Amino acid sequence: MKTIHTDCLVLGAGLAGSAYALQMARAGRKVELLSLGEPLRANSDWAQGGIIYDTSPDPAKLTNDIMEASDGTANPAAIAQLVADGPGAVKELLLDELHIGFDREASGELQLAREGGHHERRIIHTKDATGHSILTAVAAKVDATPGITRRSGCVAVDLLTLSHSSTEPQDRYEPLTCFGCYALEAATGEIFAIVARKTILATGGLGGIFQHTTNQPGSVGHGVAMAYRVGARLIDLEYVQFHPTVFFKKGSPPFLITEALRGEGAVLVDARGQHFMDGVHPLASLAPRDVVSRAVQHHLAETGDGCAYLDLSALKAEFIRERFPGIYERCLANGVDITREPIPVVPAAHFSCGGVHTDLAGRTNVRNLNAIGETACTGLHGANRLASTSLLECLVGAKATARADLAEFAAGSDRGPAPREWLSPAKIPDPLLIRQDLQQIRQTMWNYAGIIRSPRRLARARRILLELREDIQAFYRDCRPTRELIELRNAVQTALLVVHAASLNTVSKGCHFVATENE
Repeated sequence: MKTIHTDCLVLGAGLAGSAYALQMARAGRKVELLSLGEPLRANSDWAQGGIIYDTSPDPAKLTNDIMEASDGTANPAAIAQLVADGPGAVKELLLDELHIGFDREASGELQLAREGGHHERRIIHTKDATGHSILTAVAAKVDATPGITRRSGCVAVDLLTLSHSSTEPQDRYEPLTCFGCYALEAATGEIFAIVARKTILATGGLGGIFQHTTNQPGSVGHGVAMAYRVGARLIDLEYVQFHPTVFFKKGSPPFLITEALRGEGAVLVDARGQHFMDGVHPLASLAPRDVVSRAVQHHLAETGDGCAYLDLSALKAEFIRERFPGIYERCLANGVDITREPIPVVPAAHFSCGGVHTDLAGRTNVRNLNAIGETACTGLHGANRLASTSLLECLVGAKATARADLAEFAAGSDRGPAPREWLSPAKIPDPLLIRQDLQQIRQTMWNYAGIIRSPRRLARARRILLELREDIQAFYRDCRPTRELIELRNAVQTALLVVHAASLNTVSKGCHFVATENE
């Protein structure tokens, strides 16, 4: 078995993983950067709305908006870190170094947008493709930076720990410690080991365990499942945020419709043109995402309608085409001219507010294992995430984690031990069975652990998923690992963890809404 040695192993090449890799490589550290596919195949690339750039002299306003969106449950220390370090992180990397072409006013000042849950305009953007603009530039900088080895098409199989993977029997008595991972090169089927002094989980979200999602393919909570298997603490997994406006038309692919449209004056209406959000929340269509998603779901259940609509009649056609060109073109390609007619929308799984528990320097309870971005949970979002905090969280978390890791490197650290050989069965897994099992997971999660939950629904989901996990585990033990089989194994584990967390929490807060059995 081939073994690669490095200083830092980063699992995931979205904005969080890439920003961390840049920080460490510039400090002279060797970095291995693994990603499932091409450099831009990350949820960061699909972020439409923007990134918070709050230079207001009154930081309490942003603090209050984050806390209010979280239903009063967010971690004040995590909010304070984001508010204090956010503007510097954006200015340093995105504005001063990469010169991202954010939209500007005629005066040259950055154009500020407003989204749901925000009481102020504080979001900078590049039309409706902010994530793509940022990640394209960051990925190019990563590829041009010495010390970073990008391994596209590679997927982590399991983390290496002293307890499970060392060739030294005495290592199992050491504190819980990570020293890298086993990885699969998808094109060749080769399993190899990467031994690292620091391993960083930046694998993104888990929306792919639900039937309807805004996430990139393969986003099934890889980091959460791997961390769980080695004993890492997980937290707040019941808080899965559903985005209220995802394009819906039979025969067409779903895609995100940015909240920034509502920030500019679009409103949610039903098939009869009624503004059904007006009596639901003081901010109406600009209410926090959890409120809007549940309201849409309730309204559809009451009316029997197949979808809600986003009414853009208050916006001029020229403004729509100029400010939201990506959404305009994509809707037009699917038969909807948004300058003339409303956009049909439904909710879909969007963002995991919980994840692998870390401190404000990205450290988990497993020594030398860090987590950043959507994989991690510092408590910043609490029970519900405020719009346009995710990209900023990636930058702030990556910088804080790199700073802490560099301090540890300076203090000295032992090189990892030799990992055990990987023994792989020869049998090739049946792709039809994999697809069927994954579809069953997604349908189960959507029907019984989605926007509106109940004890009875969650109990049914748990029974179905437990049986599925047994079948999948037996399947996994008998077959040679493939990317699809690894995804299935992690998906069922992540789904069970979300259901378990939701079952334990009987209090409706933010994204987690528990209905009575009669609702």
